Amino acid sequence: MWKLQRIKFFGSCLFIWRSKGGKKKLLPWLFLTPSLVGVIVFTGIPFLDVIKRSFQDAMGTRFMGLRNYQAVLENSAFRLATGNTVRFLAVCMPLLLLLSLGMALLISSSAEQNRLRDQGMGIFRTTLVLPMTIPAASMVLVWKIILCPEGTLNQLLAGVTGTVWETDWAFSQWAFPVLIITYLWKHAGYDMILWLAGLWGISGELYEAAKIDGAGAWARMWYITLPGLTGTFGLVGVLSIVNSFRVYREAYLLAGSYPEPSIYLIPHLFAHWFLSLDVQKMTAAAVMMVGAAVLPMAVALVIRRRSDGQ
Repeated sequence: MWKLQRIKFFGSCLFIWRSKGGKKKLLPWLFLTPSLVGVIVFTGIPFLDVIKRSFQDAMGTRFMGLRNYQAVLENSAFRLATGNTVRFLAVCMPLLLLLSLGMALLISSSAEQNRLRDQGMGIFRTTLVLPMTIPAASMVLVWKIILCPEGTLNQLLAGVTGTVWETDWAFSQWAFPVLIITYLWKHAGYDMILWLAGLWGISGELYEAAKIDGAGAWARMWYITLPGLTGTFGLVGVLSIVNSFRVYREAYLLAGSYPEPSIYLIPHLFAHWFLSLDVQKMTAAAVMMVGAAVLPMAVALVIRRRSDGQ
């Protein structure tokens, strides 16, 4: 009798699950399971161990409390690297978003007017996205040829001004602007493609109705385009923040392990701590970095969900 009741219970649960579309909801998770297992095993569990070690000594035998975090915060190199990283984000992120959005609007407007649609998308998109396909080492080699003391830029300036230029741009006061320019050149095309996807997701009927009502270009931009790109802004912002932490490759290849102080970033500091096996500082700083990176991404995701809900 008990077995019969259990069979009926599980049968009713299965019927409810199928009637409410549970199979459709479960199917995507089945496809994601191998990737999720890999992320949990190779990323999630090791990071939990990092969190645990950030409160212990180097041998992992004694509880240290918050002393590891205090040592990191009091480290002058950490403060310099953190300040440079925050400064880079504050300067580069708005420039990247505005530049990529401007390029996307330019290409989208040409497509709307049925002029240069195929040619424009073919030429502009290929040209602007091409830097993303170039390996960082090859890209930096070209920039070194341009920026070194005997490079193209100094020769061009010498020809214009009539004086000799021997500036090593990667090791001068211009190192920070050089790093920003290289980052924008490499990533603006990728963000442009994301903006284009958002622009083409906005219904053209809205623009036609606005034109009929007498709305100008700026009014259509303010009341239709920008609200329609709110969700895309969250996605582009998250990916831009993630990619910004990879700028260390360009900074390292341009100036080495000990660059000009204005482009000394957190990954430089981690590399030095790794060579000295300073596990306590590395683990504590890693936890702090993840927390600092997750916060703006969480805000961007909340903004995107609210926009999708509207």
